[in-house]
Amino acid sequence: MSEANANSTKNSTGVDLMDTFQRHDNEFYLKRQTRRESNARSYPRRFPLALKSASGCVVTDVEGRTYLDCLAGAGTLALGHNHPEIIASLQDVLASGLPLHTLDLATPVKDQFTSDIYDTLPAGLREEAKIQFCSPSGTDAVEAAIKLAKTATGRTDVIAFRGAYHGMSQGSLSLMGSLAPKAAVGQLVPGTHFFPYPYAYRCPFGRGGEETATLAADYFETALRDPEGGMNLPAAVILEAVQGEGGVIPAPVEWLRRVREVTRELNIPLILDEVQSGVGRTGTFYAFQKAGIVPDIIVLSKAIGGGLPMAVMIYRENLDLWKPGAHAGTFRGNQLAMAAGSKTLEIIKRDGLVERAAIAGRRLRANLERIQAHTSHIGDVRGEGLMLGVEMIDPGGRPDKSGHPAHGGEMARFVQAEAFRAGLILETGGRHGSVLRFLPPLTITDAEIDQVSNILSDTFSRLGRNAA
Repeated sequence: MSEANANSTKNSTGVDLMDTFQRHDNEFYLKRQTRRESNARSYPRRFPLALKSASGCVVTDVEGRTYLDCLAGAGTLALGHNHPEIIASLQDVLASGLPLHTLDLATPVKDQFTSDIYDTLPAGLREEAKIQFCSPSGTDAVEAAIKLAKTATGRTDVIAFRGAYHGMSQGSLSLMGSLAPKAAVGQLVPGTHFFPYPYAYRCPFGRGGEETATLAADYFETALRDPEGGMNLPAAVILEAVQGEGGVIPAPVEWLRRVREVTRELNIPLILDEVQSGVGRTGTFYAFQKAGIVPDIIVLSKAIGGGLPMAVMIYRENLDLWKPGAHAGTFRGNQLAMAAGSKTLEIIKRDGLVERAAIAGRRLRANLERIQAHTSHIGDVRGEGLMLGVEMIDPGGRPDKSGHPAHGGEMARFVQAEAFRAGLILETGGRHGSVLRFLPPLTITDAEIDQVSNILSDTFSRLGRNAA
């Protein structure tokens, strides 16, 4: 192949894609998207651009502007955009003749990925683990986990937590803390009971600090052990060790241990949703590992596919009581995602990216705390590893029961928009959209972390002038 052909950007019909990009601006694509796509689209409303290329932590739009990407596919791109080894692994599969659509049939690629993911499991689960390949989205793996737990226990109810996010399908939506996405849907799957999550800054008990975790654990245990509590034992308890969409709220170690202790004693399967927090993001491979606990079921998606769609559920063998075909999905045999996933796991281990996430996260957090010290609009900086959140507040608003100022959703939206104009993409979340969320690739450099921080520092300076 000639060098000219090797570097060609023409598609199979001879159209030069780069030439097409250069002939149209962001507005052209956004108008077409608005006209033809669902009103449910969300990200283009906050990030009005059309992407042309990406590498590592940087994306470029069709007009040539570059942005530091601290969204990274909502945590999907653990190695950043277009990692060359991931691209090579995909090219190898495409050149191999392997069928790309295999349902749940065995292939060497699938066998290798299964071995690689088993190697990440903690002792106490690895030796007795079963894996279910699900449809590509994490929400399907959550559905599978709930179905499995109900099948194995013969029970029907499920315990979830306030602030939880487990996906957008009907069953997963039933487990969601946020009310807005549920409002128009009506009757969801019955039998979900919501318990307080140990959100210390906005303590659900009005106390705050370390007492929040103790109160939340006591409440959880008392409710489950109370013979007059009005609730039968559930089929499962599902939680996030770090709530993501709920506002980047890490669960305290002592609370996680108490929940595990109670669920074990009462024979209730414990499901850990690691869709966003898993694969090294929080400075441990799984976020629950900080507490030294071992769940009965782990739900995984996002980063395990190396940027391609894949979701799996891993669970204890004694729960494997469902019948053949009890959970299925046409695209559960995504060979490209499995190859990219294996390569991702290899690189994370080889390059020490779990440890790197912890180190980089400390650097970013320290920078955010320095910004906090010079503004009255940040109430809390929190998170684990490279899963961090900055809770915005309205200093002039009515304080909550813990004495903290009102949620600063409007301020968060201002910072997000101004940071975007300055070349930084970051998401918001939490109550009233008041939390700035950081999910950069695990490969983000120190220089890029400082660049992110400088953009934010300038943005908060403008916020102060704007508020004045």
